Amino acid sequence: MANTPLDLSQLALDRSPREDATPTKPRRKRWLTRYVLPIGILCAFLALLAAAAGRGLMPRPSVTVVPVVVKRAEVQQAGTTLFQSPGWIEPRPTAISVPALAPGVIEELLVVAGQHVKRDEAIAKLISIDAELNVQQAKNLLAIRQGELKRAIAERDAAKIRLDNPVHLQVQLADAQSMLAKSKTELAKLPFLIDAAQANVQYTLSSMEGKRSAKGAISGNIIARAESDHAAALATLQELQQRQPHLQREADALNEKVTALKRQLELLIEETRQLQEAEAKVQAAEALRDEAKLQVRQAELLLQRNTIRAPMDGRVLRLIAAPGTRVMGLTSNGSHSSSTVIEMYNPDRLQVRADVRLEDLPLVTPGQPVQIQTASSAEIIQGRMLQTTSSANVQKNTLEVKVELIQPPSTVSPEMLVTATFLAPAVAKSTNESTETERMFVPSRLVQSGDSGTFVWVVDADDIARRRTVERGGSGDGGLVEIKSGLNVTDKLISSGLDAVKQDSSVRVTGDDQNMGIK
Repeated sequence: MANTPLDLSQLALDRSPREDATPTKPRRKRWLTRYVLPIGILCAFLALLAAAAGRGLMPRPSVTVVPVVVKRAEVQQAGTTLFQSPGWIEPRPTAISVPALAPGVIEELLVVAGQHVKRDEAIAKLISIDAELNVQQAKNLLAIRQGELKRAIAERDAAKIRLDNPVHLQVQLADAQSMLAKSKTELAKLPFLIDAAQANVQYTLSSMEGKRSAKGAISGNIIARAESDHAAALATLQELQQRQPHLQREADALNEKVTALKRQLELLIEETRQLQEAEAKVQAAEALRDEAKLQVRQAELLLQRNTIRAPMDGRVLRLIAAPGTRVMGLTSNGSHSSSTVIEMYNPDRLQVRADVRLEDLPLVTPGQPVQIQTASSAEIIQGRMLQTTSSANVQKNTLEVKVELIQPPSTVSPEMLVTATFLAPAVAKSTNESTETERMFVPSRLVQSGDSGTFVWVVDADDIARRRTVERGGSGDGGLVEIKSGLNVTDKLISSGLDAVKQDSSVRVTGDDQNMGIK
């Protein structure tokens, strides 16, 4: 076929106005369809979006949740395997931390991990030069205090002898009495001395007058001497006459002194004070001596504590400190880890901490037999159920329980992974047939009562709080209560933040209650 050019002119439209056409009205404006309708659709979409997201934008109270505990009531023949749970071995009840009781720097570790040690066996040594110097200093101080005590005792003994035998006061009294007697003797002699002096005055006077009358017959020197003797005799008389009041006052003073010394000898006030003061010094010296002895004991104790010893027979679990590590001892500002040297345990007292699923908890009873299997032991280790704990894991839907190991072999040690097989315990009436019913339990504190009856708060899949009416049954173990109806096994109960929760309100779930809502 020949390629002929395509003529498109036949397809063109003639838009020129025809002369015979009648004029038409102008078209109606299209603003309603171009603007109002799209804006209306957009506003409707935004309103729908705001209604959908408005609940998420509003402030929501924070809550924690717990699951419904589902228990199976099951009766099995004694020894029948009920379920298995993973776990790990740990010391029973806990590992023993061996601390350094004195501060210092570890010089040498004498044990290794896994080593068996005896009670009081040395496990580490601290650098002890400072402690040795402190002991020597304390002993020197004790010697000083003992010397001070001996001196105080000597002073006390002397004060006691001085009190019992006040010879110093007796000597003073005797001297005073002697002086008083002498004064009285002189006072008694004074009248006679005055009489003698008066006689001597008369004699010298007559001698002087006689010599004066014979003035021409004798020399002037003899007359002058006679006059001098008369003047001396007269002066002596006057002196004796004036001595009497002085002697009387002296005698009175000596008499008072004798009286005071006698009273002092009777009371012995100063001697008693000296004895009591000496006894007080002895007591103070004894206290200082005892304090010095205590300091010696403390210094020797710190020196002994520079050798860290095992508090029990056991096995070393792990080494916490190393040579060169500084330990704080028993100081108040030191933490537990700052003084721990090693951790040890009793290999005859071990337990298993097993993770039991919540639905298997009804099958767990105290004292039931448990078989423990671990790779380190070819034989099955027998165990005994001890107790459940409050350490729940909501993510794994498990609760930790403790199982005692009966005569654990030497090949097992803490932190080994094991498998615990829980066996049916012996019951009063056993049967080969097993029956099983499911029972739901929740923490009793989450069950509330109101005008509409008993209810709990739950959170649905959209994080909406719902008030659920339930039928309450009997009480269970561990603070749980049975719910006969009104709940599903998959429901999540609100545990905390109940005060801010309202019906059909949106909440924010912050996590799971590790205590399963039991307080």
